[in-house]
Amino acid sequence: MNYNLLLDVRNLRTVFYTSDGVAPAVDGVTFSMKKGESLGIVGESGCGKSITALSLMRLLPSPSGKIEDGQILFEGEDILKKSETAMRKIRGKKISMIFQEPMTSLNPVLTIGRQVSEALEERQKLWQRYNMGKPIEWLKKVGISLPERRVLEYPHQMSGGMRQRIMIAMAISSNPRLLIADEPTTALDVTIQAQILELMKNLKREFGMAILMITHDFGVIAEMTERVLVMYAGKIVEEARVEEILQDPKHPYTIGLLASIPRIDEKKRRLHVIEGSVPNPSDFLTGCAFQPRCKYAQEICLKHQPPLRALNGTRHLSCWIGTSEYSEEAQL
Repeated sequence: MNYNLLLDVRNLRTVFYTSDGVAPAVDGVTFSMKKGESLGIVGESGCGKSITALSLMRLLPSPSGKIEDGQILFEGEDILKKSETAMRKIRGKKISMIFQEPMTSLNPVLTIGRQVSEALEERQKLWQRYNMGKPIEWLKKVGISLPERRVLEYPHQMSGGMRQRIMIAMAISSNPRLLIADEPTTALDVTIQAQILELMKNLKREFGMAILMITHDFGVIAEMTERVLVMYAGKIVEEARVEEILQDPKHPYTIGLLASIPRIDEKKRRLHVIEGSVPNPSDFLTGCAFQPRCKYAQEICLKHQPPLRALNGTRHLSCWIGTSEYSEEAQL
């Protein structure tokens, strides 16, 4: 047994039952995380990033969403086999999640102090005015000014950055082993984004937790993570250390994503655009899901899904480019 391994996801398949049929939102995803590691998942909207996170938390919408196959081993135990009662002891305590939009995650009719205290001590009425010590302490930890006043206020009285800090306080107050951050800086201006990311890095160092960062922003990936998974159409298409991805991307999709980022050392009239869009999960495509948008696609790409193959100890790629099968097709 690897005692340094925190999370081991094996062949995860999550589907949604819709009027158009069964739609696989996450299709055969496999990855692992070590204790204290920071891992990023990056890709366009609709690639399966958030559904992967919700699958880990077992928070899929019911009855349409269902985990059909795979294992999610957390500290050596498969949480897919646990009852909902057992999951409540894991969810929020051992695994916490910061959701994308804090305004919809916070209760608009409860004070901040009450909501933070409920996260701290379930069933204990720490939200009462005479016992606000713990919520105030946690607001101070995440850099909220005037915490004694803020605990008595409501979410609508605070800025987006302050609401996100409160969500972080609620998520880490139980000292979780794993923190899942789903687009934690979306809709925030760049100055507040930088403050939130710096706060998360400091808290990671202080509490020693692992962070799974879900984003479409490679800037956030470069700032926050050690390794990165690139997802497309519910599958992992490339996995590597962050510096490897940034310096030498291999998959055409990763290359396209990085090429679409503006650079201060280059002057361009127009940014690069990946033609087309992410396919609908209910569309049953044969071959590589990216091939309709890929200028390097050969006949084999239309017929067969490329396996996720190892390039070296830290790098994996799901693409026919560089294989003997692709070379043979290219010579035709």
